[in-house]
Amino acid sequence: MSSSPSPSSADESGPLLGPADIRELAAALGVRPTKQRGQNFVIDANTVRRIVRTAEVRPDDVVVEVGPGLGSLTLALLEAADRVTAVEIDDVLAAALPATVAARLPERADRFALVHSDALHITELPGPPPTALVANLPYNVAVPVLLHMLDRFPSIERTLVMVQAEVADRLAAPPGSKVYGVPSVKAAWYAEVKRAGAIGRNVFWPAPNVDSGLVSLVRRSEPLKTSASKAEVFAVVDAAFAQRRKTLRAALAGWAGSAAAAEAALVAAGISPQARGESLTVEQFAAIAEHKGEGA
Repeated sequence: MSSSPSPSSADESGPLLGPADIRELAAALGVRPTKQRGQNFVIDANTVRRIVRTAEVRPDDVVVEVGPGLGSLTLALLEAADRVTAVEIDDVLAAALPATVAARLPERADRFALVHSDALHITELPGPPPTALVANLPYNVAVPVLLHMLDRFPSIERTLVMVQAEVADRLAAPPGSKVYGVPSVKAAWYAEVKRAGAIGRNVFWPAPNVDSGLVSLVRRSEPLKTSASKAEVFAVVDAAFAQRRKTLRAALAGWAGSAAAAEAALVAAGISPQARGESLTVEQFAAIAEHKGEGA
């Protein structure tokens, strides 16, 4: 099913989708954005162009996009990248997107692939390995989706995601910050993370009741030097922040088997047992994981 965009919005945005295009497409498809899936469609062509610029998408990039919705960002990515693979869970949106791409960017349609699936369960993608992840992530699953994609596809070198401002702050927070926590540490395991801008509410339909932020993640050129596995390090992180008001000696007692065992691991790692999780770098969490069982 398709709808023809109004001439004025098509002229202003070129092949990209403007506000009238988005509403017409949604109406034609019977789509009503749902809070359950965190759907807020970008209706501003300048915003998606800005996202593509900020992501530094190159002509040789293979971009994976999660949650393309009606295709606002997809079209802008296709203009700039070598190819784009979009992962969409919604049945109606997944069915409609290839037709939108074919109608708006026919010369690039053969560079587009759609995967109709839940991104949290994706284990492989068609075509060449992705080099970049660029996405407007649904607020309710942003962090798990981001971490899953970074873990599953080590070929992703650069990531730019639009998420709820509060989540953006958490992801990019340094040690010692009030909002530094599990997402901050786990993202830092994979990449150098930083805030890359703010996005207002008026570029979405429907307008969310929160602001959004852009987060840039550039994968570490070399994995973290540690003998502990990712699972072992993440277990320490989860334990430390499950009771973040407690000292690490107390918070890690369950993980280590006892408070004394936790203290032994901390001392062996060169970390004060009285410290709290929010003051530690990902490297320090890895050091603790390496010393589990010390003094047992």
